[in-house]
Amino acid sequence: MASHRIDGRKLSRKQGPRLALYKNLTVSVLRYEKVRTTEAKAKEIRGRVEKAITLAKRGDLAARRAIVAQFPNEPLVIDKLFDEIAPKYKDRTSGYTRIVRIGQRLGDAAEIVQIELV
Repeated sequence: MASHRIDGRKLSRKQGPRLALYKNLTVSVLRYEKVRTTEAKAKEIRGRVEKAITLAKRGDLAARRAIVAQFPNEPLVIDKLFDEIAPKYKDRTSGYTRIVRIGQRLGDAAEIVQIELV
């Protein structure tokens, strides 16, 4: 029985490991501009990547500090986000990511997708 007003996927993990997974995947998408993962994980981090880019587009000190608070040990990714990625999307209001289906994983037939920056 599905319940209303329940957001997000648990992905068979407790809260700490799940949030760490989201953070690491988000950093990987920003670093490499594309990542291959399962469809559920890609859909879950899409909003986090979009929000980080939207925040970086502001470009002010408060925005930079907010991004540093999210990714404290990733100075190179933060610099790339503000210097390369955000200016590329200055004329776009949203929709910075694309999810492309690749196929099914051999072991468990999980749907594999590539999440990439447009």
